[in-house]
Amino acid sequence: MSEPPFRILPRITDRNRFFWTNGADGTLRVLRCDACDTFVHPPAPVCPSCLGSAMHPEAVPGTARVHTFSVNHQSWMPGPELPYVVAIVDVDGAPDVRLTTNIVGCAPDDVEIGMLVQVAFERHDDPADPEHPIFLPLFEPVGE
Repeated sequence: MSEPPFRILPRITDRNRFFWTNGADGTLRVLRCDACDTFVHPPAPVCPSCLGSAMHPEAVPGTARVHTFSVNHQSWMPGPELPYVVAIVDVDGAPDVRLTTNIVGCAPDDVEIGMLVQVAFERHDDPADPEHPIFLPLFEPVGE
């Protein structure tokens, strides 16, 4: 298996650690308010709906629909092979949650708005915390 491409990794905090490390078991999780069941992403200290502070990470199906996307043809820094797709996806099972991600596993010309995709975690070792790798949630087309 080859090394993943260079990516700028997220800054891990106590509040977001679950999100960036949950891919170890292949499960996508999103923060959910205990009081009103609202999904909260990005992770925040209080629920934007009810201002409750009791929240927990909850597993979601791991599928999504492409909301919008752009194909990047410009090499701004080392990274994924060009061209690549930057997309915003609507996460199934978590109303109002959208993730900015990359669509992988298909040609950029094959990506369409509304396309069904599934999470495909990409593991990166975290130099700041070598014992807890980061799993970036990328998405790939759902098999026919």
